[in-house]
Order: sequence, then structure tokens, then C-alpha cells
Amino acid sequence: MKTGDKALADPKLTGLDTWVQGEIIDIENNPFKGVVIAIKDKLGRIFFGEKKYFKIA
Repeated sequence: MKTGDKALADPKLTGLDTWVQGEIIDIENNPFKGVVIAIKDKLGRIFFGEKKYFKIA
């Protein structure tokens, strides 16, 4: 995964009923959580969390 890729965010992270597709806008190596990914969807919402909650679209 890299910035600009399309990714899907798990409903466990978003609190929504379905996977949310968005573009990866940031990848951070957090010393406490590991790799943290942030995506922005077509509605402008930003979702971020641990890498385990994302998969490539």
C-alpha cells in the first residue's frame, strides 16, 4: 500500500454497514499502533486506523 492507492476500510473501523472505498492520503509508522493508514472517500470523509482494517480495492 502507498499514498494514492485505492483501499477499502472495514465496517468495524467505520461503524457503517459496508466497506468504504477511498484513496490513501497518509501512511504513518506509529510507535504504539504500528502502521496507521488514512483514507478519504468520495464524500470527503476521512477514516484512519491500523493497517489490519484496510485492504486494497
